[in-house]
Amino acid sequence: MTDEPAVGAEPRVDDLRKENARLARRVARVEATLRDVEQIRDTNSRLLGRIRDELEVERRRSHDLLRNILPQAIIDRLGAGEGSIADRHEDVAVVFSDFVGFTEISSRLPVATVVASLNAMFSAFDASCEALGVEKIKTIGDAYMAAAGLPGSAAAHVPAAADLALAMQAAVAAAGDPWQVRIGLHRGPVVAGVLGASKFVYDLWGDAVNVANRLESSATPGRIQVSDEIAAGLGESFELEARGPIDLKGKGSTNVFYLVGRRA
Repeated sequence: MTDEPAVGAEPRVDDLRKENARLARRVARVEATLRDVEQIRDTNSRLLGRIRDELEVERRRSHDLLRNILPQAIIDRLGAGEGSIADRHEDVAVVFSDFVGFTEISSRLPVATVVASLNAMFSAFDASCEALGVEKIKTIGDAYMAAAGLPGSAAAHVPAAADLALAMQAAVAAAGDPWQVRIGLHRGPVVAGVLGASKFVYDLWGDAVNVANRLESSATPGRIQVSDEIAAGLGESFELEARGPIDLKGKGSTNVFYLVGRRA
């Protein structure tokens, strides 16, 4: 009896071959999909990394801009959710400066020249504040106000304020003709606080600010005029020249000095 292949055996082999081919195609598609997923994941990871880097750059830029108008201690308090900020500080040295004859200078020099000169001198003032641990408060036109003795400022705040005034005087002298500056210094209690909800303004109020302003306005052009209170806090490290009593608006006869420089 002759053996014959079982009926239907060959079709089953073909079916297996076809199924294997279908499985191979499925595996290939899955592998391709996995490769696509890996590529997307890598792309997303790089994209997320770039976004994080860009956000960090913007965060630092925003912080630097905010730091230009607010002390770091105030930024930290606002960031912690504190709303209204107004603090009394018992002993703050206030520095107030103003350029002599600014209205006349700005009327005869090109605007670009005036702005460039102001920018250079104010930038030098800012750098000195940073180096000496004195807080720049604000500029009002050609006037500049700074304070030492606020949280985060130099421990020896009265000498720091005097050093700032001398650095400001030197920066203006370096700018040359026609620039001259008057500077006034006084110390005492102030209230410091933040005004505004969207455009923050950090400012000081109090007698120390008013007297520093009046000492500036009554000073001889090119000189630094300081109060008795400032003179008493400078000790022997600074050279002072007695001017004697002058009449200050709202204060009457007030004994004042000119700050000449640091002793060698």
